[in-house]
Amino acid sequence: MNLKGLFKRKKVMECNEDQRLFNGKLRPKYVSGIIDKLAKDEIFVFGSNLDGYHGGGAAHLAFKKFGAVWGQGVGLHGQSYAIPTMHGGVSAIKPYVDEFIAFARAHTELYFYVTRIGCGIAGFKDSDIAPLFADAANMENVALPRSFIAYYAESR
Repeated sequence: MNLKGLFKRKKVMECNEDQRLFNGKLRPKYVSGIIDKLAKDEIFVFGSNLDGYHGGGAAHLAFKKFGAVWGQGVGLHGQSYAIPTMHGGVSAIKPYVDEFIAFARAHTELYFYVTRIGCGIAGFKDSDIAPLFADAANMENVALPRSFIAYYAESR
């Protein structure tokens, strides 16, 4: 009996330092550049306003490409997750980031790409927003902006 071919070799995926294996696919560990397409289990996380007027920046991209809903400024819609950043200071944003982190922990079947929320139209600096995501820095299903990760390295 010829056993050749009965056993398939598992394809070995090698990760580099900028990747991780998640749900059988290599994913980026960090968000950099423009995200223009997503796999079915991937979510685009963007800064929004409470009214859900997704007219510019990453919010507009989320609305046009990833299912963000006009008039919905918080939470999961399609393949997008809105975090309000236009309604006050960092302390006003923190509860929404905490809510997102809890959501990501509860939905380990999804992979989240967090953009530089609040660092565009809202006018915050990476050093303002990055500390809010510290609890997500080591989560296997969350990719943060490189600039946030750089902040954690500098603050140690």
